[in-house]
Amino acid sequence: MAPAATLGLPWLFGLFFVSGFAALVYQVVWQRSLFAIYGVNIESVTIVVAAFMLGLGLGSYAGGRLSLRPGARLLRWFGAIELAIGTLGALSLPVFRAVGTATAGVDGPAVFALTFALLVLPTALMGSTLPLLVAHAVAVSGNVGRSVGALYFVNTLGSAAASFATAVLLLGALGQQRTVWLAAALNMGIGLLTLALDARARGAAALTPAALDGGGT
Repeated sequence: MAPAATLGLPWLFGLFFVSGFAALVYQVVWQRSLFAIYGVNIESVTIVVAAFMLGLGLGSYAGGRLSLRPGARLLRWFGAIELAIGTLGALSLPVFRAVGTATAGVDGPAVFALTFALLVLPTALMGSTLPLLVAHAVAVSGNVGRSVGALYFVNTLGSAAASFATAVLLLGALGQQRTVWLAAALNMGIGLLTLALDARARGAAALTPAALDGGGT
């Protein structure tokens, strides 16, 4: 039987740093876009943040369940999810504007429902990535605490960098739409690179027994 294919921790950390960067770019831009649609006040700020966090929580639960499945292709799932996030991110602002135009003048509970509906899928996908990578990192390092702590650290570091870069640099230089496209391109790049690295690692793992057999003949 071929050994399980794994991706080294430095690769995981680098990929998850960029993933965290892209996620916070979306949060900053989406908040500004939704505030422009529904207004800026304590209620709208609370609604957007609550919807974002609720989506992340639901995604984390779903990703944790998926990571426990025997034989789950964790890196393939992570790569596919990053591609899906990038696709939804690239389309997000036109969808927000269309929904905002169609629902102008709605009251508070309706604003929460609409905001949650707009954010739940992409934020749930974002939230699902941490448990998937933690499960893979544990398989590599054998240390649960170190894997969780290190991945959470690099993801938070990427998020902090994105908060600064988006507010200070990107929005002024690119505007909302192109800033979101940049984040979407990062997600797409992560997804494609992860799938390619996973395929290469699995190919190498599949060849190892054959190479050993050939060397022993």
